[in-house]
Amino acid sequence: MSDLFAALGLAIVLEGLLYAAFPEQMKRMLATLLVLPAPTIRVGALICAGVGLLLLWLVRGLGL
Repeated sequence: MSDLFAALGLAIVLEGLLYAAFPEQMKRMLATLLVLPAPTIRVGALICAGVGLLLLWLVRGLGL
């Protein structure tokens, strides 16, 4: 459970750093997301989830 909270905390830190470093670009990205159709966003999210699972499998399974 502590690994889950550590990963969540790291994700929040990274997202916060992106908003701090690139506020205008992040606002533009969010505005772009508003006009995208839901299926496009869903496919992108599923691809990201798949890449994340693959990365977790590599780190945990192969001991990288």
